Amino acid sequence: MRRTFGLRLGLSALLLLSTWGGAAALAPSAGADSAQGLSPGLAAALQRDLGLTADEARERLADERRAGEIEKRAERAAGAAYGGSWFDADSGRLTVAVTGAQRADAVRATGADVRVVEHSAARLDATMKRLDALSAPAGVASWRVDARANSVRVDVVADRRGDAAVRAFLERARAAGPVEVGTVAEAPSTFAAGTVGGDPYYTGNVRCSIGFSVHGGFVTAGHCGGAGAGVRGWDGSFIGNFQGSSFPDNDYAWVSVGSGWWTVPVVLGWGTVPDQLVRGSAEAPVGASICRSGSTTRWHCGRLLAKNETVNYSGGAVVHQLTKTSVCAEPGDSGGSFISGDQAQGVTSGGWGNCSSGGETWYQPVNEILGRYGLRLHTA
Repeated sequence: MRRTFGLRLGLSALLLLSTWGGAAALAPSAGADSAQGLSPGLAAALQRDLGLTADEARERLADERRAGEIEKRAERAAGAAYGGSWFDADSGRLTVAVTGAQRADAVRATGADVRVVEHSAARLDATMKRLDALSAPAGVASWRVDARANSVRVDVVADRRGDAAVRAFLERARAAGPVEVGTVAEAPSTFAAGTVGGDPYYTGNVRCSIGFSVHGGFVTAGHCGGAGAGVRGWDGSFIGNFQGSSFPDNDYAWVSVGSGWWTVPVVLGWGTVPDQLVRGSAEAPVGASICRSGSTTRWHCGRLLAKNETVNYSGGAVVHQLTKTSVCAEPGDSGGSFISGDQAQGVTSGGWGNCSSGGETWYQPVNEILGRYGLRLHTA
């Protein structure tokens, strides 16, 4: 790494600085509460974006951690009656939907609350597959399984709902299974941006954000560059190449790191919060708090709204199995880190809105990327 890079510490999308020992000295941010996934800066960000006090943030993260631990056990207990699950921030508990009372006691025994519903997760997933096989017009923003509503929700752009193509899509969607329709203010788009000096990495004339360190490189968004494309750092020096990339259908990629650059298990807080250590990639449940780091809008937090959503981006690219959040983002944030406590969640794909007026952002789950390319997350 260039010897001047220390001056750029607060202005890169991910610390590519030194071995783990060096990173520890540069990231005291973890603080005494790091084992609980909460630093003073993270508490401040959750207070700013979710209206929580430090004590409420600490309690919520603990509740979310317990919910994540319960979720898989509860799904196994429900068996074929499983209808999905979600975390409720008010109660601090996980709710599991089941299609009948027979499995309710077994699910409650895992520590989850129970709601009896009509449709199983298997039926809702089958409906999703039928919708994924359709060709969506530009006025259809996304579709996903909504466990809480026990249906597949299709979101359309509000001022395009009357379009003939949208109406035809919704007619076919309703014929595919249990579907409800909602609206969004505008169509989602990806968050890549043209070259701007001093930002974290470039490929061609596109600027994006680094996601998470893996052994041998980092993961990021697929729409930021194709396999073989060269990547330059914030200072213009060569970092490596895209070793794998998938977009559309998926939105993930990984980049090799060399030429004097190397990786550490850290996500930048951009001075808004202290830098966050990455200790694993345990998946957060729907309803959990989540934060994002990106090179344009830096650090913002919100809630995890839905999983396994199909998004129809405004340019015509359809991407499957994305996770939806209430976190804002803007062009240049693409590929950046979504993290819950100290657990990696995914890389920024796209969304709608901005960080002035608000919006929603989707990410590609990191565990899918690791599994696809056989990568190992670099953890503290």
